[in-house]
Amino acid sequence: MDVFLMIRRKKLTIFTDAKDTTTVLELKKMIEGILKVAPHNQQLFNKENTVMEDDKMLQDYGLSSSTAKAQSPATVGLAVRDENGTFEPLELTPYSSPPDLPDVMKSQETNGQEQSS
Repeated sequence: MDVFLMIRRKKLTIFTDAKDTTTVLELKKMIEGILKVAPHNQQLFNKENTVMEDDKMLQDYGLSSSTAKAQSPATVGLAVRDENGTFEPLELTPYSSPPDLPDVMKSQETNGQEQSS
């Protein structure tokens, strides 16, 4: 079954899908095709911020079609090895929140029609 993933690193977000039997190494190869970063220079983290091992499958980390849907993809953290040979710390920049609606827009009905007086 398809597993939908949101791979996050700092301000970068990659949406992709894979099979639940895909290995972590295969996922890294997908990322390599996008970011041009070799798999051995990538570190992936599951939702508990635990480093995912290359030889394990996504389903071993609880990533399945029931937990990672298209409308709510599972988040996988990505860290990259720097030129010193050490991995950067995992950093996921939080998304910004949209501002509150102005009061004039809140008074309208949900279908976009103005309320009749």
